[in-house]
Amino acid sequence: MSLYRIVVEVIEFRGRCAAGYEHGDRIVLNGFYIVSRESSNACMHAFSAMMSLLSAFTHGASARELGIGFSDDEGYLQCLDPGRPYTCGGTVVFRLRRVDRV
Repeated sequence: MSLYRIVVEVIEFRGRCAAGYEHGDRIVLNGFYIVSRESSNACMHAFSAMMSLLSAFTHGASARELGIGFSDDEGYLQCLDPGRPYTCGGTVVFRLRRVDRV
């Protein structure tokens, strides 16, 4: 079974991130494991929004086939927080890049 290294990067905000993510924050995954965090937080709400597609992407499924991008190795997902006027937070958009095999 081949697993891939995935870089998850914050690229856009709509509102304010309640977890404190900032533009450019990155989380690196080797397969199922977080190996590097260039962020103060790892938000469980954000990861719950990514989990089913992130697992397939980590196993080699194409971002295009998953419906999250226009290329095989780069896709986009967002957290579940709808932001104002419904919550005090906001939606964060993440870019997922598959960079190499683990």
